[in-house]
Amino acid sequence: MKAIVIGGGIGGLTAAAALKGKGWTVRVLERAPTLEPVGSGLAMMPNALRALDTLGVGDRVRALATFAGDGGVRRPDGGWLNRTSAEAAAARFGDPTVVMPRSVLVDLLRALLDPADVRLGVTVESASPDGTVATAAGEERADLVVAADGIGSRVRSSLFPGHPGPRYTGLTAWRLLAADPDRTGAFSETWGRGLVFGVNPIADGRVYCYATAPAPAGTTAPDERRELLRHFGSWHDPIPELLDRADPAGILRNDIYFMPRPLPAFHRDRLVLLGDAAHPMTPNLGQGACQAIEDAVTLAEAVTSGGGTAAYTAARLDRTTKIMAMSHRVSRLTRPVNPLATAVRDAGMWTVGRLGPDLVLRQAAAAIDWRPPA
Repeated sequence: MKAIVIGGGIGGLTAAAALKGKGWTVRVLERAPTLEPVGSGLAMMPNALRALDTLGVGDRVRALATFAGDGGVRRPDGGWLNRTSAEAAAARFGDPTVVMPRSVLVDLLRALLDPADVRLGVTVESASPDGTVATAAGEERADLVVAADGIGSRVRSSLFPGHPGPRYTGLTAWRLLAADPDRTGAFSETWGRGLVFGVNPIADGRVYCYATAPAPAGTTAPDERRELLRHFGSWHDPIPELLDRADPAGILRNDIYFMPRPLPAFHRDRLVLLGDAAHPMTPNLGQGACQAIEDAVTLAEAVTSGGGTAAYTAARLDRTTKIMAMSHRVSRLTRPVNPLATAVRDAGMWTVGRLGPDLVLRQAAAAIDWRPPA
């Protein structure tokens, strides 16, 4: 059986590795000329680690875990709104959350494939439900076509031409890696008036930081670090110091989109959608890459065990729809800029925090308590 995977991101590479592990011949078509390190960091939560276990690389990711002690959500002055114990979360879910450079995960996944399995610099012009994929070099047929071509998926648009596409949330996001030789950055997320800044230490002595702020769609700044300092330079330590250490050339900025209405299905005949192409979501739960990885191993099991692409939709549509909605609700909580609305939100979060970390973990369980299909 032959599969063509459109897109060489996390979801596409995982799908190719999972299918290859089931005996499929795979071909990844990626329009970028190289798979150079793109992006900064990402979170692998316990549900994603269990999926990676099916590929034999889960323990190599676990070895990169650095979360320890208490973290949680803070105010811009540094006061805590609620606290979460990394150890308690790992005990509850059976695994840690691992924040790691995206490039490390790409390397692990690509190592599961043969060099000939990945074709770079190839732009897919169209993909059909009958398994035909057209590129500038001609047409190619496969038993399965996996469209992992991202939030702006052309395949999704052609498969469901009347369906409303992703909508801008009104928020832009920055991602960066900063040196942290003194390990000053405990894991935390700080909420201000319409602003968010996250700090997550990673295993190589750096910190993965992310931030969101309201902005018109498509806005950029000549100096993105200066723009971040304008928003966050007066916030609590170590945020200003981490921004000072960041390489301006390594700061990524992207607008945040979400899918207001879920797709009716993730498949049509031999063609399936995967990851952001199927269910674009806001980053607030840290589940974007995790859900793409879940998609990939579920798909490989469905099409190999006889359930086919319809079984893939049945297994994934309801779950990803709920997680999209959960993530969007959290995103909306971060957006108020009115001082009164922000104070009411913070009071609610403080109250939840006083009720104990168990409540926070129970709320996270809907996303994290997942097991790969047997």
